[in-house]
Amino acid sequence: MTQIIANESINQQKLQRAQKIIKQLQSEMPTYIANNSGPFLAAIFDEDGNLIAKEANSVVSESCSNNHAEMNTIKAAEKKLNTYDLSAYNLSLYVTAEPCIMCLGSIMWAGIKAVYYGVPSQRVEEITGFDEGFKPNWLNEFKKRGITVYGNIEQELGEQVLYDYVNKGHTVYKPNR
Repeated sequence: MTQIIANESINQQKLQRAQKIIKQLQSEMPTYIANNSGPFLAAIFDEDGNLIAKEANSVVSESCSNNHAEMNTIKAAEKKLNTYDLSAYNLSLYVTAEPCIMCLGSIMWAGIKAVYYGVPSQRVEEITGFDEGFKPNWLNEFKKRGITVYGNIEQELGEQVLYDYVNKGHTVYKPNR
């Protein structure tokens, strides 16, 4: 079993909730992938456990490099709540893999209060070849900004989704360098 990381003392209630949600998201991924989504799914919940938004990665299907699961989900939550500032709603983002550099910026600027993720970026890069970007000390930087982070949740299940995605020949999008 993978060791959970966090930028606060691990709260078992938060962790158990996150494990349940991320496990559910990972179990839904094959259906999303079959419908031409990328292998990442994110959901935003309020503090009472109500689902606010859930979206998959749509980079390939919509030909837009910004359409990561986190970005799509934040955009859907902002539209639903009719605001660009989600901070008043005390929302948590759950995502099947560690957010990339672009998504970290969006999470911070949108006012998300907590992030729970599955597969760490290093493993995403090793399995898929996706470039997750340069993210120095981001857990501590989020902590300074009052954003809680828990990671490596249901990692093995998430890695299997990524292996299946690659082994079935789905598009691994990345710019040529």
